[in-house]
Amino acid sequence: MLRAGLKENPCHDSNNQKVYPQPMDEAANRNKESIETLVSKIFNNISSLKAAYIQLQDAHTPYDPEKIQAADKLVIGELMRLSELKHAYREQKPKLTSSSSPQDSRLVSEIQEQQSLLKTYEVMVKKFQSQIQNRDTEILQLQQQIQEAQQRKVKLEKKLKQRGLLSREPGDSEEDNFFSIELTPSLFASAVETAYKAIHDFSKPLINMMKAAGWDLDAAANAIESSVVYVRRPHKKYAFEAHICQRMFSGFEEESFCVDTGDLNVSNEGFFHQFLAIRAMDPLDVLSQNPDSIFGRFCRNKYLSIIHPKMESSFFGNVDQRNYVKSGGHPRTPFYQAFLKLAKSIWLLHRLANSFEPNVKVFQVRSGTEYSEVYMGSVVKNLILSDDEHRPKVGLMVMPGFMVGGSVIQSQVYLSGVDCAE
Repeated sequence: MLRAGLKENPCHDSNNQKVYPQPMDEAANRNKESIETLVSKIFNNISSLKAAYIQLQDAHTPYDPEKIQAADKLVIGELMRLSELKHAYREQKPKLTSSSSPQDSRLVSEIQEQQSLLKTYEVMVKKFQSQIQNRDTEILQLQQQIQEAQQRKVKLEKKLKQRGLLSREPGDSEEDNFFSIELTPSLFASAVETAYKAIHDFSKPLINMMKAAGWDLDAAANAIESSVVYVRRPHKKYAFEAHICQRMFSGFEEESFCVDTGDLNVSNEGFFHQFLAIRAMDPLDVLSQNPDSIFGRFCRNKYLSIIHPKMESSFFGNVDQRNYVKSGGHPRTPFYQAFLKLAKSIWLLHRLANSFEPNVKVFQVRSGTEYSEVYMGSVVKNLILSDDEHRPKVGLMVMPGFMVGGSVIQSQVYLSGVDCAE
């Protein structure tokens, strides 16, 4: 009877307490499985958040607004799912923490670790969202700058077109025509200004090398033109500019321009094509392609004309560079490259002058000629002209003048003995 009673009644422990092992184990197992499922979901979502975070990082290098927005939405979605799991975990936490199982304690520790990691990701995501807002602001600013640049471009195109430097036909693409060239007197006037500046620019290293070699610049200036009365000593630089001009423009009125080419017989259009061919190129690059071209022979002849052997010897201690040029070479020395910029500007001016129909006419002004405000411009500004009947006289012609159809491009002259304001 006793054994039968024990089978029908619950078990007793040593303290005579009732024990129900089977039902309690099932509840614990269900609780444990629920917690493990929750933890598994948290781990999976943490992995997804990591992947979304990496995708967000990649979208910033290089910066891609569309990819950033897509990755941002993905990160936010993972954070929302993790937030839901966090609430679910809080509901399950009392049951889990009341358990004395070592495995459950380990799960609590892992969940807390993942929570800490989650907070770190939330902080970093907020940082990225702030960066995205800053980038959006930068994009708006850049878009505004682009719009302003487009407006400036339109104004620039208008100015270029007015000067004959831009020609666009209906239906032509912007890329094909932005730097198109139209043959106009304004284009030639611009080329004259470029040539005049090139003469001035080359005179600087030439004068500096003469100083370094111990030349008497006063004597050298008087040797070029002895009758000039210079109002200021620095004005003697115009004597050297005039010397360069005379040598560079010698033969300008000839179609061959002092280059032995036989029967040239080039059309106006042919000259214009030659102008277009090298106008944007570095002269040394042009010569490296064909050192003995017409342009190459022009550069050689003009260099040997301007730089006397004694001058070069005093500059460099030898005439090796001169001999190299005479033999057909084009050295890459700074001085020769400075000369090539000058030579190119004069060569292009000659090509352009012969592109017009009729051709552009060049005129020179002799020393002692009476000053004419129609055909001449003074290189020295703020002149003080006397009121008497004697008009000032030309001391030096620094740049010749040109006749383009019925238009006059003034020659540039230095007036002898004429004072100027400070």
